[in-house]
Amino acid sequence: MKAVVYKSTGSWYTVKDETGRWHNARMKGIFKIDEITSTNPVAVGDEVAIETENETEGTAIITKIFDRHNYINRQSPRYKHQHHIVASNLDQSMLVATVREPRTSQGFIDRFLVASEMFHVPAIVVFNKADLYRKKEQEQFDQWKEMYQAVGYKVFLVSAKNNEGIKELQVELAHKTTLISGHSGVGKSSLLNVILPQLELKTKDISGWSGKGQHTTTFAEMFDLPEGGRIIDTPGMREFGLVDIEKQEVSHYFPEMRRRLNDCQFNNCLHVNEPGCAIKEAVAEGEISEDRYVSYVNILDSVEEKSY
Repeated sequence: MKAVVYKSTGSWYTVKDETGRWHNARMKGIFKIDEITSTNPVAVGDEVAIETENETEGTAIITKIFDRHNYINRQSPRYKHQHHIVASNLDQSMLVATVREPRTSQGFIDRFLVASEMFHVPAIVVFNKADLYRKKEQEQFDQWKEMYQAVGYKVFLVSAKNNEGIKELQVELAHKTTLISGHSGVGKSSLLNVILPQLELKTKDISGWSGKGQHTTTFAEMFDLPEGGRIIDTPGMREFGLVDIEKQEVSHYFPEMRRRLNDCQFNNCLHVNEPGCAIKEAVAEGEISEDRYVSYVNILDSVEEKSY
């Protein structure tokens, strides 16, 4: 029987079969998928085949993992050179950010967008806590909105607290499987509670001494949306570790750079010190945001050269 993985807690998985029945499932043996060195072979969003193990207890065995049409991963929290697949079979990814309490850095937003581009997952950016924005924060939001929309990303401004902008966001989420992510403390759980009030997810205040949010989600988990579609909640991530990326590839994941790459003098141009660089020229002429270019250089500097 075919089923979809809704929650992973390590060795056990919560799955829902084609009839809508829930099972606690575990894997039989070890699966090796697509040569991926992953700390979690089965991910939330995976389509799997299951066999009933114990009808009374509702347990099952996962016997097969069907091909994923995409997935998104990050560095394993424990093992630097291993991947942790966050979720699979996504229609889009959604980053919840804030301009205030705590402020999300543009570098973090851009790393998330690059990761989404790497895995061919369309991304949207949702700025929460609009109720806290003063003139300065509103100006920062307007600047970021203009910059990201010019590149082709959809940007939303919401207040989970005051229920502002939620309807427009729900239209965007309907009938799609969406991965929701963001730094701890940006109000991700509060936003989910507004979209799915029956969840009653735990929320935690910003810890005063550090200004950083405290983690409330331990495992990735998927929920059905009332108007159709699904949303996958993920643990708050302090850093989005890009894995398996080479320096030459980074510019391909910036849409505004990608369309200009063939205009560079050199095929292997890194757009830093090379002559005849179309990207640097576009930055100088204001066609590419200087802030986005700074993010590109920072990501480039963080990519480790592979030694063979």
